[in-house]
Amino acid sequence: MTGRALAALGFLAVVAGMSAGVYHYALSQALEQVARRGQADLALAADRLTSQLQRYQEMAVLMAPHPVLGAGDRAAAEALLLSASDKTAALNLIHLDNAGRVLAQADAAWPEQHLRAPWVERAGHGALGWGLGLYGAEERRAYFYAAPRFGDDGRIEGALVVVVDLDKLEREWRGSRPAVLFTDAEGRVFVTNRSELLFWRREAGRPGLAPPEGEAPRFSSRERGGLEFWQVDWGPYIPGEILHLERDLPVIGLTAEALIDVAPARRLAGLQMAVFAALWLAFGALLFLAMERRRTLAQANRLLEARVEARTGELRRAQADLVQAGKLSALGQMSAGISHELNQPLMAIQQFAENGAAFLERGRSDVAVENLGRISALAARAARIIRNLRAFARNESEPMGRVDLVQVVAQAVELTEARLAAEGVELNWTRPPDPIAVRGGEVRLGQVFVNLINNAADAMADQTEPRRITVAIEDGPRPRVAVRDTGPGIADPERMFEPFYSTKEVGSGEGMGLGLSISYGLVQSFGGDITGKNAAEGRGAVFTVELDHWSEQKEAAA
Repeated sequence: MTGRALAALGFLAVVAGMSAGVYHYALSQALEQVARRGQADLALAADRLTSQLQRYQEMAVLMAPHPVLGAGDRAAAEALLLSASDKTAALNLIHLDNAGRVLAQADAAWPEQHLRAPWVERAGHGALGWGLGLYGAEERRAYFYAAPRFGDDGRIEGALVVVVDLDKLEREWRGSRPAVLFTDAEGRVFVTNRSELLFWRREAGRPGLAPPEGEAPRFSSRERGGLEFWQVDWGPYIPGEILHLERDLPVIGLTAEALIDVAPARRLAGLQMAVFAALWLAFGALLFLAMERRRTLAQANRLLEARVEARTGELRRAQADLVQAGKLSALGQMSAGISHELNQPLMAIQQFAENGAAFLERGRSDVAVENLGRISALAARAARIIRNLRAFARNESEPMGRVDLVQVVAQAVELTEARLAAEGVELNWTRPPDPIAVRGGEVRLGQVFVNLINNAADAMADQTEPRRITVAIEDGPRPRVAVRDTGPGIADPERMFEPFYSTKEVGSGEGMGLGLSISYGLVQSFGGDITGKNAAEGRGAVFTVELDHWSEQKEAAA
């Protein structure tokens, strides 16, 4: 047997075991719900029978002292009892004296076997008597209430017996669900909504029931979770597997029992098990198909690798040629970007050199030395810009450090102010009095702001007044620098940070659209964010750079 077949059999065995566990758990939950519902149904049936019998008990107590019964007029007394019997559907009402003689009755003769019944004797002692038994020649099932009748002197003069026809009570709920039994002290089924179980008996100390005559049908009993379950074969209207519940009713001297069908609980548990198994089998089928597909793809890949390996040398040579061509193309494109980035520092160097020569001619060597220092700083900055542009092209990055954002923006303004002045662009910039420490690289961060200012100037190159650039710093949870111009705005905001995207004409000599792309990459490398949008009021665009505050603790933890 192959490994895949063994894996499939193992998976099926696991699914079968898990499904069995799901079935048993779901069945336990369902049986608990069935038991709770069955207890509620049993309580309802018991309350119904008790309340029905209670009406006759109250009638016996209320009618016993009626003056007509003590007047000695038998005809009037029997008329009263007959009227009460007709109105309440009682089987009979009998007025007895202390000796048990019938003084008046609503229906047929009072059976002699009831003269010494316990409920009659109890009424003779001045208490309410009750009980059940078979009444009359027809042996109709009856429930008896015997209420004592007291004379004016307080002595017991007799009793009023009310005979309740249990068959009439059963007609109101016969055939309803679930099957309900009311057994007497001898374990005999005396009241039930399943007539086929009437007079069945339970042997003392043993579960189940047996018919009064003939062989007892199949029966077995078991317990599960504190509940009693029976397997029976008691006819078409009694389920084969039932949950047996019982409830004592000492008020009427009976025990209420319910036979609850558990087949719905098993069907529900089976359905849950089937759904669980189907889901896992579907998952297994998909997993098997995926593994087969992966195995097929692996075989195809091995075949393809074998075919490709034969031409590896030729492909490597072709790839090297393409890489070299790409380097040459990128070098040509980056040269224009580098020239654009260095143009303003070189112009500033030239201006400082001319000014230094003029100051030397005038004998002001101190100012000339200051200009020479600026020339040296701008030359170093130009070298750093070239190094950083090369690092950006190679996906390199230098270590982050503490940078004074105010100083960096001031240097960027200084680098670009000569060009802006020459082109007649107004620059609004107010330097904050206090430094703001952020996380970044000084040269690369300065390059970002130079790019933004130069791009703003380029955007306004072809327009007349007003041409104005506003640079503002806002300190907060994340320091922000906003560069706003009064140009035409951003034509395509979704593409403005793409490499080589530019609105300038090809061959214009004003750059190749690398400024914003480089700035975007640099700010992202600092953990910051750069956004651009058209101004909400008026014309122009606003570019905002957000950075993180420098934190010694965070850097030490990092």
